Amino acid sequence: MPTVKYNLKDFKPRLYQETIVEKATKDNTLVVLPTGLGKTAIALMLALHRLNKYPDKKVVILAPTRPLVSQHLEAFRKNSDIPEDEMIVLTGQIQPAKRKELFKEKRVIFSTPQGLENDMISKRIDISKITLLVVDEAHRTVGDYSYVLFAKHYNKVQNNLILALTASPGSEKEKIEEVCRNLQIEHIERRTKESQDVSPYVHKTETLFVEVVLDDRFKEMLKIVRKCLVAKINEIKQNGFLKDKIATRISKKDILQLQGALRGELNNQNYDSAVLSSLSLAAQVMKVMHAVELLETQGLKPLQMYLDDLFEKAKTTKVKATIALAQNPAIRILKQRVEENIDYEHPKLIKLKSIILAKIKKTPSAKIIIFNQYRDSITNIVNSLNKIDGIHAKEFVGQAKKRGSGLSQKEQLARIQEFANNEFNVIVMSSVGEEGLDIPEVDVVIFYEPIPSAIRSIQRRGRTGRHAEGQVIMLVAKGTRDEAYKWSAYHKERKVNEIIAGMNKPSIKKQDKSQSSLETFNDPLVTIFVDVREKTKGVISELLDLGVNVKIERLSAADYLLSTEIGVEFKTIEDFVDSIIDGRLLEQLPKLKEAFPSPLIVVQGDQDIFSVRNIHPNAIYGMLSTIALSFRVPILYTKNAKETSNLFLNIAKREQTGKSHEFNPIATKPTTTREQQEFLVGSLPGVGITLARKLLTHFGSIEEVIKAPIQELKKIEKIGHIKAKKIRSFIEEKYS
Repeated sequence: MPTVKYNLKDFKPRLYQETIVEKATKDNTLVVLPTGLGKTAIALMLALHRLNKYPDKKVVILAPTRPLVSQHLEAFRKNSDIPEDEMIVLTGQIQPAKRKELFKEKRVIFSTPQGLENDMISKRIDISKITLLVVDEAHRTVGDYSYVLFAKHYNKVQNNLILALTASPGSEKEKIEEVCRNLQIEHIERRTKESQDVSPYVHKTETLFVEVVLDDRFKEMLKIVRKCLVAKINEIKQNGFLKDKIATRISKKDILQLQGALRGELNNQNYDSAVLSSLSLAAQVMKVMHAVELLETQGLKPLQMYLDDLFEKAKTTKVKATIALAQNPAIRILKQRVEENIDYEHPKLIKLKSIILAKIKKTPSAKIIIFNQYRDSITNIVNSLNKIDGIHAKEFVGQAKKRGSGLSQKEQLARIQEFANNEFNVIVMSSVGEEGLDIPEVDVVIFYEPIPSAIRSIQRRGRTGRHAEGQVIMLVAKGTRDEAYKWSAYHKERKVNEIIAGMNKPSIKKQDKSQSSLETFNDPLVTIFVDVREKTKGVISELLDLGVNVKIERLSAADYLLSTEIGVEFKTIEDFVDSIIDGRLLEQLPKLKEAFPSPLIVVQGDQDIFSVRNIHPNAIYGMLSTIALSFRVPILYTKNAKETSNLFLNIAKREQTGKSHEFNPIATKPTTTREQQEFLVGSLPGVGITLARKLLTHFGSIEEVIKAPIQELKKIEKIGHIKAKKIRSFIEEKYS
């Protein structure tokens, strides 16, 4: 590969960016910098340095969502002279074989972590070719998130370097330490807008706390629902629980802890009426607490939707807590009051409209972001604002469909572009808009409610004050949880500074990077296939450490395939109990039994299986009996990922000894008619399972898909002329 020097273009680095990059060239570095102060520019500068220093190596930029990935690519295009054909976005929509080929060809790879993690596990990519790994929104590097496993194995290769970026790594020392440990961070670079080398580049941001007072109508309704809440809590206290707590000061955390303790009592065969009654009462309390929160901080329309759902579910459910609340006189009166006053707006909404109208009149070109964490409230706010002349509002929400609303990642990017192009002037966002997305020149950021999270508060505030003076407005309903959340976030943010200051000392040890990498396992003992949808990454990580040849595939039945005969349905204890409650397990067992001569269920965890969820022990005993006697499927228990991986390895060794470890995953053979149809159509060139579903939905049958001409095939999203032509050529090709 010829040596080419890459440079910045149309961009002049700021002094603090240059300082941070100089430090980051030496060690794995965590950069903590408020939103809008150029974390992506730091990544670009360090990427150019590494590409120039190691001309035969690559740079990988990971971000949690496709919109963020696309924004990184655009920044590299705009501000560097790296040739377009040397950069690529790799997503899960690209076939694995093609991703393998593209990874080899390109020098700068932008990707979400999940697909690249699977490529690494299956050895489709050589991570030793990566000289810099950029991890955006690095505070996510905890638990089973895909960043963790990828970073763990990347840190084993020679000449590796990690640059981690975040606006805030968290407010708890344990969480920040976990992030640093998982990324093997050796150095932390933190700046705030007040930092001496940052302040010359930052515009003033004014923060206002605007208090509103709930009027008599809201106070009357709150009195009704709070009285109901206290009554339920007092019933629990009369049963002998929560005796040391003041009813009006009991939190959701207290109730969750109580539920765990009560389920433990049931596990110990304590079926006392006080235990059973209190368990139902605790579930009711959680629901009433949510109603209180909606009434205090959101308004009547979101509360009405919540109550309507509750009463609708009560008609069909067997859950006693739901039925009891729907029959409760106080809740029925509350529902009636809400319906009678439904057009009466929450004082926050009234104040919000006046604030925005005044801002638009003063500055017609102003752009405003409103953050709200409830989907129903977002819809209500947008509808209310759009009734005012001069205000054009749109919502920005996640992909999940709720009451017909939901935006795909492609639609999210398009909406941000519309906002940037002044096609509307107010965007009302859920939490999905807090993280990373580049929305330039926002004049005002409004918190519809305070949130008790330092990370989210910092991310929200960073949306303004980038290119001009900005304003942050937080609406606070007096005498409600808003006041507590406001101060909670404030104290947590102050705590972050103290924690990081204490960590950024020699106590952060430099890691040994001379270990063998994942790529050195040339002669694995066994092969284990893992379903691409398996979310528990701890077991996969342990299998890789044991030298197992792990292959990620889409399996129709089972999570792990240990041989052609043994398929394993793997559950954590929580998921096992959840799958009993939602009926998934009874759907999975027949498929598992049909697909494998020797099916197996493995349940992992050291918790008490009877106390992790609010479910009667008899339901668990019944399911265990059904699995063992009706389906005759063995259940094995392990405490943790290490035990699980060793169990899998020993079974696989036993099954594969003396045989080729390159067995075929028979679990990929579909079992239902629908799966068989999708499998067959998905085998067409460049199609895959996602497009197969779209084709079958559009044409109705395999026969119609096969008969479809090129022009008809092109009507399907993501099928262009070339792909349609390949499909037709394949169908018409003579067999030889």
